[in-house]
Amino acid sequence: MRQVSRRLFLGLCAATTAAGCFLSIPFGWAERHKEAKGHVRKKYVGDKPRIGLALGAGGANGLAHILMLEAFDELGLRPHKIAGSSIGAIMGALYASGKTAKEIRSIVDELVVRKNETWENIFLKKDLFQWFEFVDPELGRGGLISGDAFLAYLYERIQVSNFEDLKIPLAIVATDYWKYEQVVYDSGELLSAIQGSMALPGLFTPVQRDGRTLIDGGTVNPVPFDILTESCEVIVAVNVAGQRSVKEEVSFLDSLFNAFRIMQNSIVAEKMRNSPPDIFITPRILDVRALEFQKVDTIYEQALPAKERLKQELGALVSS
Repeated sequence: MRQVSRRLFLGLCAATTAAGCFLSIPFGWAERHKEAKGHVRKKYVGDKPRIGLALGAGGANGLAHILMLEAFDELGLRPHKIAGSSIGAIMGALYASGKTAKEIRSIVDELVVRKNETWENIFLKKDLFQWFEFVDPELGRGGLISGDAFLAYLYERIQVSNFEDLKIPLAIVATDYWKYEQVVYDSGELLSAIQGSMALPGLFTPVQRDGRTLIDGGTVNPVPFDILTESCEVIVAVNVAGQRSVKEEVSFLDSLFNAFRIMQNSIVAEKMRNSPPDIFITPRILDVRALEFQKVDTIYEQALPAKERLKQELGALVSS
């Protein structure tokens, strides 16, 4: 029992580290860079530009994607194609299946236990015990949880098995564990692609597909806006990295968080130098760890200014 507890602890440490270690690029960086590079707006194929939407990785911070999707709904706009990594792949699949942002928010509300809820309210929630079904231990196979139960729950919500059946084209990014390279899925079986993209090292068991061993797409392409440039004229990228307050002492986990953040910052910064998106949104989410989904209301509140900024910039770009 002592050995299992130790493995659980180490696995959760690894998972939290992998899930929470995402880059942070300041507001306005993309716009300043486009000005420096002499960014030229592309010509549209039709009357309206084809909009590509990239939803980034970031653990619980990814709940902020819901507000960005609300911005699209409120503007009456529909992405031509969506790309997502990790939780961005989950949110992208829900939206691409035809769910509205409001419906996705309702799905999250069914599952999330808020930090200010009483125990009585918690146990009255009809889907609370769904979380226990999600925990299907897979010790010894590279992770703590297989993820199969969560994928079954997700399928009940989207009722789509293949990419071809989605209402909006979707591309999902995963990582080939042995080749250290990006794998993009946009056709064939949907759920295994999602499962591979969200396979946080140490938490979810790596996924076998097409002769590959897949892990979290955020480890190689945290905000996959670059894979949309060939099919879309306007690219919107949402980075849900989040930020942490400065501390005098750095803990073991914090040192790992920032080490990964530095590496992933380099990935996105290089992509931004080569081909920045038209709109780059970074919700200012502060002090939310990767698995702190109970802070959903805090995430929504902190992401609201970014939603309004997206509505202004996207509305101006499309209408001009």
